[in-house]
Amino acid sequence: MSNESSLATPNPNGGSSPRLFSNFKADFLSSLVVFLVALPLCIGIAVAVGVSPARALITGITGGLVIGWFSGSPLQVSGPAAGLFVIVADLLASGRTAYLAGADPSISQPTAEAAAMDFSLMVLGASVFLAGLIQIAAGQFRLGQWFRAVSPAVVKGMLAGIGILILISQFHVMLDHQALWRGEKAHGAIQYLATIPEAIAKCFSLDSSANHHLAALTGMIALLCFVVWPNIAPKRLKFLPSALVGITVATVFAGVTQLEVQRLEVPANIMSEVTLPSLPWIGLFTSPTVLTGAFVIAIVASAETLLCATAVDQMHQGPRTQYDQELKAQGIGNVLCGLVGALPMTGVIVRSSANVNSGAKTRLSTILHGAWLLLFVVAIPFVLAYIPRAALGALLVYTGFKLVNVQDIKSLWRTSRSEVGIYFATVAMIICTDLLIGVLVGIALSAFKLLVRFSNLNVHLKISNNAQKACLQLEGAATFLSLPKLAEQLGRVPAGAELKVEFEQLTYIDHACLDLLTCWAPQHASIGGKLIIDWSELHARFKSDASKSSNSTSRRQEPSKTDPAKDLST
Repeated sequence: MSNESSLATPNPNGGSSPRLFSNFKADFLSSLVVFLVALPLCIGIAVAVGVSPARALITGITGGLVIGWFSGSPLQVSGPAAGLFVIVADLLASGRTAYLAGADPSISQPTAEAAAMDFSLMVLGASVFLAGLIQIAAGQFRLGQWFRAVSPAVVKGMLAGIGILILISQFHVMLDHQALWRGEKAHGAIQYLATIPEAIAKCFSLDSSANHHLAALTGMIALLCFVVWPNIAPKRLKFLPSALVGITVATVFAGVTQLEVQRLEVPANIMSEVTLPSLPWIGLFTSPTVLTGAFVIAIVASAETLLCATAVDQMHQGPRTQYDQELKAQGIGNVLCGLVGALPMTGVIVRSSANVNSGAKTRLSTILHGAWLLLFVVAIPFVLAYIPRAALGALLVYTGFKLVNVQDIKSLWRTSRSEVGIYFATVAMIICTDLLIGVLVGIALSAFKLLVRFSNLNVHLKISNNAQKACLQLEGAATFLSLPKLAEQLGRVPAGAELKVEFEQLTYIDHACLDLLTCWAPQHASIGGKLIIDWSELHARFKSDASKSSNSTSRRQEPSKTDPAKDLST
């Protein structure tokens, strides 16, 4: 047995699965790069949803140390994702509102707010836990491939909608501005968007008690690094991700100049943020908010994970993704995250692409990146307290901007104008309502488009001046729904005329329409007419049984030197 075969095990989806330590050096170096990419992104997402960075870092650690072992896509990296930002923020806001609505009025405002935060985190944990169970069940029932059956226009619209929501909400964080709407914390895209002029105006205010302009300066420095670093980085430092460089430069700048800007609030023991299940937590499983949140997290996280896995497969030549296994692995991860009160996880394209591009060969790289996150949390968590919130807000603004990919719109436009319409409808509904409604509207529009496409048949009948010849052009999809239209045009064919049917513009034809033609042919022949059909052209479009049903009439319908029945049988 060769050395190469001794290092690999069969993979049912093609390729081979190298043993864990078969490429230790490459995986070790890749894991460091992924760690450097994951660290600022985890923290930034936590800030975006308004929770402690520990809850996002725990998710990243779980995604590496635990899910890395079970993943069906060995080179995919899992962790907290910007794509779930909207869902998490909505769940926390709903939990807070529900608690405060039934809170004792005699309790002080700070105490009530702290209790409301604890309750909302329980709501989030219960939702993530149930979402994980749904994913495990879906993987067990082999539904992994079905989660990919979503129109690209809807997926890209969903990502763009999420990107816009992240951008306009984190714009306030980048300016150290608290967005308020009628005295309450702003919630939803419209409210965040409406308060942006106020945030900008405060940057130019003469009020010395506020330092929004300093936060804006810090955020702009970070943004500049994110954009410029990939183009100016020396060759030896190319491996450093722009996210890490931008956060580091902004942190050093704020520290050296002693800017009075808001910084991360980090507990002395970052693992103290772990919250284990309690009796009230279990009682939330019947809450409509929790059930809806679990369903949405499961659907969105699964779709994002499997689409990411597909993209990762295109980046390397190694083992292909086992979709059901990947779905179960994500479910295990979300069950664990729900149990300890961490943020939900999904497969993430930025960290995964960094993993592949850095030369990772096995799942060891993903596992080690989780180990580095754990080491950071245990050994030097105090470093987080130096990071300006404005820099993390800038990171999320940049991330949100990149999710709105103009190239996606151009690609959809070249494919179909209707796809662009579905894209913008999905984006608009996500912004104006919420993520679930936006995605459902996009899916409904895609289904309607499919129905229209498969029920739309244009029939053009051209008759010669002497009525001896006719041409029937079929364009679109010929299904049983088109039978009345097709029969009407056949009825207009002059008696004794030779009818040629053209299928060049036909995208689909079912047995019902084919049967109508083959039944009409002998009737037309009885009055001296002929039906000419290029059966070889139809061979690739029909099922074999439909083609065979036409053989009995093909010999007398087409005056050809070759036997069309033989053509169909090949």
